[in-house]
Amino acid sequence: MVKVTVYQNQDDVYYGFRMEGHAGFAAYGNDIVCSAVSALVINTMNSIEQFTDDKFDGAVHEEKDIVSFNITSKPVSASAGLLLDSLVLGLSAIQSEYGKKYIKIKIKIKQEV
Repeated sequence: MVKVTVYQNQDDVYYGFRMEGHAGFAAYGNDIVCSAVSALVINTMNSIEQFTDDKFDGAVHEEKDIVSFNITSKPVSASAGLLLDSLVLGLSAIQSEYGKKYIKIKIKIKQEV
């Protein structure tokens, strides 16, 4: 199962996420759930880097199946916020289509650090 924790501040603005695991929908190389989630996550990271001035910490740990990303600039720009909103929308659609057996999304409201 892919587990995604999305971080949201007290103002309901997303500012980061952590993704871990594999969906297990199909054999390695044929898993469309993993592919879809990975495409959304990597595209969001690349888009924030390319299209915004927000500073961030991001890491991909392939051997541990973990991707982490946190915007460090305050406040989060409207553009980065929109891209993260879009990520959550896409991940939610995948979860609705394929079920919580393959992807689980958790929104964690916490103080930004």
